[in-house]
Amino acid sequence: MIEMSRKSISNLQFKLPIIGDGGVGKTTLTHRYLHGLFKESYHLTIGVDFFLKKFEMDGKNVSLQIWDFAGEEKFRFLLPGVINGAHGTIFMFDITRYRTFENLSDWFNVFKTANENFNQDVPALLVGSKTDLKGLRTVPLKEAKSFAQNNNFIGYIECSSKNGENVEELFRAITKIMMEKVK
Repeated sequence: MIEMSRKSISNLQFKLPIIGDGGVGKTTLTHRYLHGLFKESYHLTIGVDFFLKKFEMDGKNVSLQIWDFAGEEKFRFLLPGVINGAHGTIFMFDITRYRTFENLSDWFNVFKTANENFNQDVPALLVGSKTDLKGLRTVPLKEAKSFAQNNNFIGYIECSSKNGENVEELFRAITKIMMEKVK
């Protein structure tokens, strides 16, 4: 389990899993955020990949440990362990593939159960990906916002890893919430 450092108020470390179906853009989002690059295709994530991003926010040094969780159902049994000790979570779906939105309920149920079992309250942000393909949208904006509100997500944001739209903003939003929880 990863613990947030309490040695210094100016050094914060957060565990941040990204959860959703395969192909929704979790790896692409992570690479766009970390490196500012977009790559058309990645190999499917096997289990979970780990990344680290260090930056300063509100006068504090922040280390984000980003856990890019595989989206295939065969790995879902690993999800409770990934959620254990998390400080925030990003749930992601593809706005052009309605099935990825429908499957959020299954992912979210595992998340809720794990939070109850680990006696933790992890804030979650809902993210709709691939806004550069708005003409192919199958998930209505209103429906996504409603899902976020009805399931107590901290918010809903749409992004594009291809053009960078809202990528930095969504990571800043979840980081700000995680920082507020440790005050």
